[in-house]
Amino acid sequence: MRNEKSTEEVARGIRARVFEHTIRNNGGYLSQACSAAEQLAFLYNEGLNLGPSTMPAVPPPFSGVPSADNLDYVTGAGYNGPFDAVHDRLFIAPAHYALVAYACLIEVGRMAPEGLAMFNKDGSSVEMIGAEHSPGMEVHNGTLGIGLSTAAGLAFGRRRLGHTGRVCVFMSDGEVQEGQTWEAVQAAAHHGIDNLWAIMDVNRQQCDGAMEDVMTVGDIATKFRDFGATVAECDAHDLAAMRAAAATPHPGRPLIVLAHSRPTQGMDSLMSRFPRLHYVRFKSEDERLRMNLEIAAELGIAPVELEAR
Repeated sequence: MRNEKSTEEVARGIRARVFEHTIRNNGGYLSQACSAAEQLAFLYNEGLNLGPSTMPAVPPPFSGVPSADNLDYVTGAGYNGPFDAVHDRLFIAPAHYALVAYACLIEVGRMAPEGLAMFNKDGSSVEMIGAEHSPGMEVHNGTLGIGLSTAAGLAFGRRRLGHTGRVCVFMSDGEVQEGQTWEAVQAAAHHGIDNLWAIMDVNRQQCDGAMEDVMTVGDIATKFRDFGATVAECDAHDLAAMRAAAATPHPGRPLIVLAHSRPTQGMDSLMSRFPRLHYVRFKSEDERLRMNLEIAAELGIAPVELEAR
């Protein structure tokens, strides 16, 4: 399924939607939109072979957890297309990127703009921290390092079934602080699971501040290679470089694309909040108004119209 917009246009649209949401709601995951817009735009718009969405454009309300009394439960994975032998499958491992992922779904025509108005509302499936039933999600990964393991298991099964579709994981670099990530790479390499690849947003930030202030992770490219992966690196905001990295041959091994990003890309005014960028809630109405004007100018869009208070 191809979108009429260019990948560059989708990335710009993601940032604009997340910015507008953040200004209107006095809080949002702005830095994730800055760092990951091109990565998610690339995956949905050209990097993956995803079929048409099988879900309603306006997300249905949360229907409850699976149970004997709720046999019609479905996950949000249908927004990424059907489950079949030929189409790719996508796992979004860091659930706190949900706002950015929803904006991407809208930009590529898989979710209606009305869906974003349901964000974090009681009874909504459009969760603030993406869950199994949230649009574009299939399992609840958190940032607990289980996304790559889940994908590796699915890729292994798909290969045994003769499926031609690949399995991709969108990850964040905070996941290299979790031991299960390294177990997953090692197991995938051991079993030759080469229908698996991942793109990792290496923005060097996490909820408690800068990555290196929380836990030093060292040279993760070398570590991934030592654990058996093929590794490619690129500037996360250079789509030509990303395309080349994603096309890296990796016979008999999983591919990990390290996309080195900037957590204030396109919104330089956010540097005034550095390094506490994980979730931006404005400290005062004056700061909110100032950021509205400054960031809108940086994005090349009109400031968000706000109701007088």
